[in-house]
Amino acid sequence: QVQLVESGGGSVQAGGSLRLSCAASGYTYKRNAMAWFRQAPGNEREEVAAIYHGGVTIYYADSVKGRFTISQDNAKSTVYLQMNSLKPEDTAMYYCAAGERLESYNNWGQGTQVTVSS
Repeated sequence: QVQLVESGGGSVQAGGSLRLSCAASGYTYKRNAMAWFRQAPGNEREEVAAIYHGGVTIYYADSVKGRFTISQDNAKSTVYLQMNSLKPEDTAMYYCAAGERLESYNNWGQGTQVTVSS
């Protein structure tokens, strides 16, 4: 199994920055791919960014390209999401996910709230 614990959420004004962290433990092969999703009330869950094998493949949603950066430490134990130029529409619960490959996530964290005020 894989355990995921997110941290770093909070409240910030538009234009500000936050850095989310996801501490992962468990079988390494089950977290070859790691991603950040978000879900706002009334909205569908959206994949924000993903990273595979430490950066061999990186994905960003169009809505965050140029503003968010996903990265991973060398031990693949922590995944980060640096969020800059935050907008009110970025307000959501952010979840970390892990899986053996991209778009196949079967381990999820509890989420961390991000609130951006105008």
